[in-house]
Amino acid sequence: MATPHSTRPDELTVEVVELIAEVVARYHADYEEAAAGHALTGAQAKLLSLLSLDPLPMRKLAQKLKCEPSNVTGIVDRLESRGLVERRPDPADRRVKLAVPTEEGMRTARALREGLRFARAPLAGLSEEERRSLRDLLRRMVDDA
Repeated sequence: MATPHSTRPDELTVEVVELIAEVVARYHADYEEAAAGHALTGAQAKLLSLLSLDPLPMRKLAQKLKCEPSNVTGIVDRLESRGLVERRPDPADRRVKLAVPTEEGMRTARALREGLRFARAPLAGLSEEERRSLRDLLRRMVDDA
């Protein structure tokens, strides 16, 4: 019996993987373009978008962005110098600093989300039921990974 790693994927699986890769590439290109429109790097925009959902300590940001904490510190420093983010003590543990978006940071994060054009038109062409199915399938893929 062959192991999953020794068998070649079927043509349908290869096609699905290629389509996912194309979606990811287009999303990243659109995200970089939206970020540049606000004079931000892609990493700065992603961090700001994450913080708009929930203030986070540096260590958590590094985990979510899959990078070193020192990189996150530099990104937060640059966003802080532009008045988009500030550091505040964590109410649960005052030794920990949270990165928190300012009002301007929240406006910028919202504008970034609204500026992402890539998936808007193709998703609008799907019915609500199709979008729910797509969402559920993507969640299953992410949760199973």
